[in-house]
Amino acid sequence: MISLKKLLLFSVAAMALTSTAAAQAPLEERIAALEAIVAELKMELASERAKGDADIVRIETHLATAPAPPEVAPKTDGFRVGDATVKIGGIIDLDVHVTHLDGGALASNSIARDFHIPGATPIGGEGTAFTDFTAESTRFFISASQPAGEGSVTGYLEMDFLGSAQGNELVTNSYAPRMRRAFLTYGNWLAGQEWSTFQNASAIPESASFLILSDGMIFVRQPQIRYTLGNWQFAIENANTPTITSGNQDANTLPDAVVRYNWKGKYGNVSLAGLARQLRIDQAGITEETAGYGVSVSGLLKVGARDDIRFNVVGGEGVGRYVGLAAGRGAVLSPAGELEAVPAFGGLIAWRHPFGETARFNIGYSGLFLDNPSYVPSTTTNSVQSAYAALLWDAAPKLTVGLEAMHGVREEESGADGAISRFTFSTKYAF
Repeated sequence: MISLKKLLLFSVAAMALTSTAAAQAPLEERIAALEAIVAELKMELASERAKGDADIVRIETHLATAPAPPEVAPKTDGFRVGDATVKIGGIIDLDVHVTHLDGGALASNSIARDFHIPGATPIGGEGTAFTDFTAESTRFFISASQPAGEGSVTGYLEMDFLGSAQGNELVTNSYAPRMRRAFLTYGNWLAGQEWSTFQNASAIPESASFLILSDGMIFVRQPQIRYTLGNWQFAIENANTPTITSGNQDANTLPDAVVRYNWKGKYGNVSLAGLARQLRIDQAGITEETAGYGVSVSGLLKVGARDDIRFNVVGGEGVGRYVGLAAGRGAVLSPAGELEAVPAFGGLIAWRHPFGETARFNIGYSGLFLDNPSYVPSTTTNSVQSAYAALLWDAAPKLTVGLEAMHGVREEESGADGAISRFTFSTKYAF
């Protein structure tokens, strides 16, 4: 552009020409002088414009030929291994249990010392009390997912250390890992070991211990093939027939079949599930079978701004191991040599009430009631019930400290019963 200096010179020259030259020079000379000045200014303006155009061309050329800036990789949950996204996580857990039994004792290596197993509560013995420290419920998982066609294929493996037979408390407390869950998903399909489709895992109450209110809880993990279509789920799952008089039978020729429908909304979730199963024994020359079935309603309902109610109700014949951690059996061989399914009814309800910013109070009840035939042994479990209260507090992000009190009762067909009372302190860090 034309400089300020040249504009001033132009103004001064024009004024000089129009004033002084007016008296000294003819009109034609003054006009010629002005035209010369204008011509010079036009040349200056053209030169400045050319420089500006050259600068624009140079900038555009640089932008067109310069390498593109490096792309910023999006943040991902996990890390990349080839085409797969891999995630690792788990829980570091310490539980301290102070337990009192009024009807006997539990072996030092019994898994019932680590969490409440209703059918293991002893009856008829002397009362005992003991304290256990355990980190066996510590768990870890690894998952991997990668693109496949228009979707993705995902694998998941989860392990903990509960129930290990390869450890003791003498020196190192070393325990071997066990498989909890191991499955893959592709599209609508799931194949592998996962929570039974008959179970709604969101109904499990929050607790300080590994598992609470298991008496009437539907709780099974097992190998299966599942297909999900919208709110519907269809599955065939591993079959097994625990009996009262013939032991644990693994002679099924047909898998267990489950159909489930799920509702979800701002209110929480509810599921309705049906179970159909073959009960079969093949032992000592006796081969018998019968049918079993079960129906359940379970879920988590939000109450108010932060509270929730968790529940499940289940009933049927031959549900056996699906409820109460196998506190009751699915079938019994009658004196006439016929296999009969055992009717059962149970459920649980738990209330979770958060208060403050990071604390919550939990309370609940659970029970299972069996309608065993009159000819079963008198020591057969007739019912199991329990109640609990737990206070949990997040001391830091993902670090939870808990206190819990639980009382449970197991009753036999004879009318005899035994009780368990347990106080638990726990720390859990999820990562």
